[in-house]
Amino acid sequence: MSEKITLGQEGGQTAMAGQGDPNETKTEKRDLISIMNEKFPRMSKNHKKIASYIVDHYETAVFMTAAKLGMQLGISESTVVRFASGLGFDGYPEFQKELEHWVQGQWNNVQRIGVQYRGSSQSEIFDSVLRADMDKIADTIQNLDEKAFSLAVDTILSARHVYVIGLRSCEPLANFLSFYLSMIRGDVIRLQTTSMSELFEQMIRISEEDAIIGISFPRYSMRTLKALEFANDRNAKVITLTDTIHSPMNLYSSCNLLARSDMVSIVDSLVAPLSVINALVVALCVKAPEQARKSLEELEFAWANYQVYLNDEINFIDDEPVLDSPLVKETR
Repeated sequence: MSEKITLGQEGGQTAMAGQGDPNETKTEKRDLISIMNEKFPRMSKNHKKIASYIVDHYETAVFMTAAKLGMQLGISESTVVRFASGLGFDGYPEFQKELEHWVQGQWNNVQRIGVQYRGSSQSEIFDSVLRADMDKIADTIQNLDEKAFSLAVDTILSARHVYVIGLRSCEPLANFLSFYLSMIRGDVIRLQTTSMSELFEQMIRISEEDAIIGISFPRYSMRTLKALEFANDRNAKVITLTDTIHSPMNLYSSCNLLARSDMVSIVDSLVAPLSVINALVVALCVKAPEQARKSLEELEFAWANYQVYLNDEINFIDDEPVLDSPLVKETR
């Protein structure tokens, strides 16, 4: 008997052993975006194009008909309909209804915060959020894969070039990691663009001698996933920093660093992922102290020789003027 997948009104999925089976059981519910991410590697080129557009522009895609979406992407309406069918829907209207429920869930995050913290004082909110972050770090420590962490360190040190990608809320993490990797070793390339064509242009020379670090947490980034897929096709080493072993980011990675990152409010909690990055940077310095020392010495020489720090950064305030001209006009 053929298996059929139907999606309910709350963004969940139910796997059915067969129509009319009274003993059928429901699997764990997953949202629409997670289902698209899971099926993404096996999609055709045009179906990947549709999925990427919906994830990146769901606020407008939710109002589009199949014909309008096809026109926007330069593909046929029938291709859009087949895309919906490939996800288990009877047609595009059913898919659009499910997308609408998912988008409503995103818009209702603010309402859920109001319920969660209703009646709480500012100090209670402060205490609650920080304790939740502490729990995430504790959970990340408990589930640490030591072999994966060690492999990540060795891979980063041995790679010819290291590419780093993290988009949307993960962009600060990618910037932070790239900044410190560049201090430890050379040839660190921060992939930073909103265009898929430009992304592949930046990665066009990636090879088996290189490594890429992809950072993504729910809602997962299709652009990051495509970058990892491209790197994997070029036989580059793929390292991921994501939330669970079920993350679509792990499809192309043999080295997965996991950090818990639940949404405390309308924003993602990035405390645990940042702690993993801190640990990674420290481990790199310990593993290759001479390489790190040499890089830092060269930076110190450049800073001193070209007076990079002059009037730019302040460690402390003393009686000496910070600028050549005083900031406050002298009084007579």
